Amino acid sequence: AASVFESNCLPLKENSQILDMCAAPGGKSLILASKMDENSNLVCNERSAERRNRLCAVTKESLPEKINQKIQITGNDGSLICKKTDKKFDSILLDAPCSSERHVYNSPKHLEQWTPSRVKNLSFTQWSLLSSAFLSLKDEGYILYSTCALAEEENDGVIKKLLKKYAKSSSDEYKISIEQIDFENSLKNLPSCVQIPDLIIEKTEFGYQILPYKNRGAGPIYFSLIKKYID
Repeated sequence: AASVFESNCLPLKENSQILDMCAAPGGKSLILASKMDENSNLVCNERSAERRNRLCAVTKESLPEKINQKIQITGNDGSLICKKTDKKFDSILLDAPCSSERHVYNSPKHLEQWTPSRVKNLSFTQWSLLSSAFLSLKDEGYILYSTCALAEEENDGVIKKLLKKYAKSSSDEYKISIEQIDFENSLKNLPSCVQIPDLIIEKTEFGYQILPYKNRGAGPIYFSLIKKYID
């Protein structure tokens, strides 16, 4: 429920070019595809070949052919996408690889594998992906950054790096706005078959989080909505 909820918080304009940067296994891609208008297009990117095959199967099995024709599935390194797609996208969903406390929460195996160094290493990966997403974004475009991590280093800490790096660029006077989200409006375009229970959503410095122990097991999810524009 938390994952469906946060993916609905990415604004989609008319005639949008949309990117799901780390798209597998595809649940969030389905939400974006169901919300985009008939003149929009969605690029679903997944670097892992195995996970990309699963992504292909999910979109083909779950969406009508008319919508599938507007979806392109790619296998690029997300951290390098900006070199191919400079200022191409109106909206980007970055559900970043993370230390996955959602799995740790449910699995003793994942709990044994968790280490503080994993958090630190993943924060570097998340930063490279978010930086690439920002450079791939059109002026006036939006990024929804999300993880299922609890550590601030993977969440608000990554947004803080973005603000420090790009709020004032040497070549362009970028402005970055961390947007307040109108949750009620974000859920208006959900398919009628999707029912999301009431969730307790907590504000962080730069985003929001949904915690399992307060939401009948839903989450953890962190998400932050970022808008880019030129001063």
